[in-house]
Formats: sequence, C-alpha cells, structure tokens
Amino acid sequence: MGATENSDIGTCLSEAELCPDDLLKGQEEAFARDIERLQRRASEFVAVVCPACGAESGAKAFDKSGFTYRRCSDCATIYMSPRPSETVMADYYANSENYAYWAKYIFPASEESRREKIHKPWLQRVVGYCESYGVTRGTLLEVGPGFGTFSSIAAESGAFKRVVAVEPTPELAKACRSRGIEVINRRIEDLSGEVAGADVVVAFEVIEHLFEPRRFLKSLYPIAAPGGLVVLSCPNGQGFDIAMLGAGALAVDAEHVNLFNPASLAKLMRSVGFEVLRSHTPGRLDAEFVREAALAGRIALDAFLQRVLVDEWDEHGWPFQQFLARQGLSSHMWIVARRPR
Repeated sequence: MGATENSDIGTCLSEAELCPDDLLKGQEEAFARDIERLQRRASEFVAVVCPACGAESGAKAFDKSGFTYRRCSDCATIYMSPRPSETVMADYYANSENYAYWAKYIFPASEESRREKIHKPWLQRVVGYCESYGVTRGTLLEVGPGFGTFSSIAAESGAFKRVVAVEPTPELAKACRSRGIEVINRRIEDLSGEVAGADVVVAFEVIEHLFEPRRFLKSLYPIAAPGGLVVLSCPNGQGFDIAMLGAGALAVDAEHVNLFNPASLAKLMRSVGFEVLRSHTPGRLDAEFVREAALAGRIALDAFLQRVLVDEWDEHGWPFQQFLARQGLSSHMWIVARRPR
C-alpha cells in the first residue's frame, strides 16, 4: 500500500448543504455551552503521549478554546494534551447540548443532502471494498452512527444481510431506533459479545473523538470476522485546510482530540494487528473552508491561491479540490484495513 491512493470524490458539496446557515448560530451557541462545561472540569484533564505512536516528544502546535494541541515529532499526529479524562469525555457525550441540537435540528434539515451526496456514495464505496477484497456482505456494524442516515440506507438497500449500529449518545441512539435501525446504546469498548464476526465494521468521524483510540481499535479486532474489513474516516491533520488555517480550521475543535494523518493512522492500525489495505483523502470542502477564511479576512492568501480560491473560484475551485483529494492532500481521509484470517 502506498501512503495514499487516488479517489473518486463524487459530486461537488458545500458546507451549507450539511449545516443550513439559519441553524448555524444555534449550533455554535450549544457547542459554546458544551465547551464551557468541559473547561469547568479542567482540573480533571490529563496529559497524554501521541495516540498514534506513543512518542512523548510532541511540541505545542496551537491553542484553541482553551485547549492545547501538540504535534508529534515522530509521526506528525496532532493531538490535544492535556485532554479531558475518559470520565469527563463520557459525561460530555452523554449530556452534550451540541449533539442534541444536531439530532433535533441539523440532521433532519440536512437529511436529503446527506443521503444523496454523502451516505449513498459512502455505501457504494464500502460495497466496492467488499467486492475488491472478496468480503462477504453478511453483517455490517456501524460505530457512532449519529442520526443513523448511513445505517438506514444500508439496511434499506439490502446490500448487507444485517445492519447494527452502536451509539453511546442517548438522543442519537433514540433517533436511530426511530428509523428502525437495530441499535446498541453503549460504547463499542463496553460491548461484551453482543456482536461478533461482523464482515464489515465502519466508524465514520469517530476515532478523532476518542480518549484512547488504540483501545478502540483493539475492541474492534474481535468484533470483525477473520478476513473482515474495518473502514474508518476522520480528519487528516496534514490536509490542506488544517495546514492553511491551523487552529482556525473547523476540524480543530474541542471534540477532535486526535488528528491523525494517513501514515500515522496506518501505523496505529498495524500496531494492533490489522492489515492496512489502502487509504485516501476524498474530502470535498477544504478549498471552500480556506476561501471562506480569506473572504472573511481571517487569512491572507498568496497571489496564486487568491486567483484559485477567490478571483476565479467558479473556474478553478472544484478542480483544485479534486486535485487535493487525488493527491492525498485533503483534510478528510479514509482508511481500509482487514483483520488477518
């Protein structure tokens, strides 16, 4: 496997399609209250080593919202340290106003766009992995399904015989059940045999939230069938918009305590026994995020990027985003691994 592989990123996508502008203020206010609650428990935060390689030599990368992020000198993973303890994190996700707001307002309002532009193509991609790697489409397990859009599409499609979701946040688990999805309202690390031998385990935008991602991956190992696939997606800490915006990138927030890159996440997955098959960066929003920052005066672009992202956006914006994705430079990445037989 190379560090990354080319990827078809699908149709053009805008941030407004995922979070309508009229709901953004409410979401930001709910998230700000969540952050305040986290910061009130700062005495319970703990220092950690690099979550990918265990190196202790991370230098400070930047601060944001009162949190400090470090960059590993060995594998370049960006990670929050000190970070909320596991107990504090569990309480956060169980009582998050931000997640409740997403479940009540944003997910329903953006459901159609998410179904057609994100989750249906994601399901096709996962099915394609099964075909490429000769994996039976028996049980699909989704960890952290959120509002349940992907799991519901997978169940409706009949692409897999059984679809199970594991969701720890009560409001989101309830939303999944209302869609007829088989849901386990617990953390994946707390399962004790309810699901085993899954042909495919997917976790979209989950691993960046976890206090201890290595333990999470270890918990996936016995759940995946021998020869079964584990498919993860998450921010790429070396992607374009994070490189350009630093702490100003949307991917750098109080919940994203681990910002891996393709090489560091592959290294972590191999260290717990998985065979890494491929990684790629099919992101579609880097260019728009950097453009918006430039238009708002938050950053200054050089002459070339000013032309591409602002002056001639309609002509060059989407092709530039496609270039970033194909070259492994987008801030959204996927990795596909297999439990050895």
